[in-house]
Amino acid sequence: MTHFTSNTYQLKRKILNFANKISRKLTKPNRKFTANMTYGILASQSCLLTDTADHLHEPSKKVNVVDRLSRHLKKGTPPLAAAAYF
Repeated sequence: MTHFTSNTYQLKRKILNFANKISRKLTKPNRKFTANMTYGILASQSCLLTDTADHLHEPSKKVNVVDRLSRHLKKGTPPLAAAAYF
C-alpha cells in the first residue's frame, strides 16, 4: 500500500528546502514569495498565476493571491536570489 499523503509532504518539504536555500539572504516577504512560487509552479505544472494560486490552498480569495504574486513579480528577481541560484 502506498502512502500518497506522506509522499506528498516529503516532496513539498524538499521543494521548500530548495526554495529556502535560494532565498536565504532575502527579506521574509521575498522568502515567502519564492517558496510560494516554487511550490505553486511545481504543484500546478503551470506558470499561470491563477493555477499557481489554486495549488497554494490559501484561505484568502484567489484574486487577492494573484494580485500579491503579480506585485512581487513586477519587482523582478533580487540580485541576491539570482546569485544564490547560480
